[in-house]
Amino acid sequence: MTIPLNLKYTKEHEWIRVEDDYAIIGITDFAQSELGDIVYLEIETVGETLAREEVFGTIEAVKTVSDLFMPVSGEIIEMNEALNDAAELVNSDPYGTGWLVKIKITDVSELNELLSADQYKALIGE
Repeated sequence: MTIPLNLKYTKEHEWIRVEDDYAIIGITDFAQSELGDIVYLEIETVGETLAREEVFGTIEAVKTVSDLFMPVSGEIIEMNEALNDAAELVNSDPYGTGWLVKIKITDVSELNELLSADQYKALIGE
């Protein structure tokens, strides 16, 4: 199970990586393995500003559909368009080409409330 040290995590299994004036959000390796083969993503919130823990979309696997939650408050500025044709990228590269959205964070102090890699490992029993 891959859990990069340079990311922050949520209890709902999203990760966030801050880069300059935006952040990238995806789901963890643990989450994609639990979901199974991902077949579709629905993210219709581009351009919207959402609060921390609000649903920004859904992810559909062969067996289930799960909500995707904002790790921090922010405006969704971009969706990973590559996932429209290749949702399986979330399975094969959840921390790289399988990222979900880019956001402009509206409250950076919320990053302090997220889990470190070690805290996330403890959460999933690693």
